[in-house]
Amino acid sequence: MSKASLTPLEMLARLVAFDTTSSKSNLELIDFVCDHLEGLGWRVALTRDDEGMKANIWATAGPDDLPGLVLSGHTDVVPVTGQPWTCDPFRLTEKEDCVFGRGTTDMKGFIALALSEIGSLDIRRLEAPIHLALTYDEEVGCHGARRLLSALPTDRPKPELVLVGEPTSLGVVVSHKGLQAYETRIEGRAAHSSRPDLGCSAVRIGAEIVRFLEELAESRRASAEPGEFEPPYTTVNVGRIDGGTAINIIPRECRLVWEYRPLPGERPSEIREQVDAFIAEKLPADENGLPRIETRTLAEVPAFPAQKSSPAVAFAKSVLGEESERTVSYTSEAGLFQAAGVPAVVCGPGDVAQAHQPDEFLSLEQLAAGGRMIREALRRYVTPPG
Repeated sequence: MSKASLTPLEMLARLVAFDTTSSKSNLELIDFVCDHLEGLGWRVALTRDDEGMKANIWATAGPDDLPGLVLSGHTDVVPVTGQPWTCDPFRLTEKEDCVFGRGTTDMKGFIALALSEIGSLDIRRLEAPIHLALTYDEEVGCHGARRLLSALPTDRPKPELVLVGEPTSLGVVVSHKGLQAYETRIEGRAAHSSRPDLGCSAVRIGAEIVRFLEELAESRRASAEPGEFEPPYTTVNVGRIDGGTAINIIPRECRLVWEYRPLPGERPSEIREQVDAFIAEKLPADENGLPRIETRTLAEVPAFPAQKSSPAVAFAKSVLGEESERTVSYTSEAGLFQAAGVPAVVCGPGDVAQAHQPDEFLSLEQLAAGGRMIREALRRYVTPPG
């Protein structure tokens, strides 16, 4: 069976079988998709990461001198390590009207639908271009999308809209929060625990930073007003703490990994600046230059602010026959597209509650409904027969 004739389920099974955890290469999946698209007559361009181990796809069918539609998805998935899966996460398993596997919902289901549906598209009848954007490293900071957007041709019209197929249960998402993620490393001085006066505890200093971050989080909670997001305020989280070597040693090193998710309209750097000011004022170095505290940025994903009269939102509502709008607190690549001047909307099959979970699944009902959405979206760009 040729790739062009693969059903959505067959295509999804192929995609799930590629282990594209963000820490690994996605090139086997990319090669498979490139072969599929080129066999259909699509024009395919790749952009790679600095190591050449990952790649984005920007593929186009139809005239390239007009604005058109982008179907966008990310190829990477989150790890399965330590999760209690009851089936093989990299083999599609069908049971109870659902399909199970890593990425079924987030978001290889949408990509499988796009690849399957365009297989029956007569690209000679396209009145405007259809683009397919597949990226790497969305899960760790949307790094691939930045590389892809920076490489788009500047001598051709920008797309008129992008449909980002993150799982929304096919609801029309018009806005989401941003993400700022950091790693803070603290260097102190080791000493015997019986002489803490001779040491400088990196863990104690890390705890002071964590306490301050919690104070910032509480101030956001306390001052929040009812709003469209859940929760309706900027959230702060310390996701990981590492430090120390033994109970009887004053710890020399500590590492914090932390994030916050700013509301649209909030200055993204505000909390980072408050943390830097706290460290400078409350945790200054002594005459020996300790503690040494350095914070580096892991990810910066812009919020996706709602845009009145967005053509992308109007398009999604029209395709789905839906009038309601939603906001979500997770992030996507929509904010990057919108910042690049491409109106965006987030809408795709699957419930985000299943994303990143053991036994991640996508219902067959959502898969079928997502296929109908993509078919209708593509139909808007095709000259009717006759």
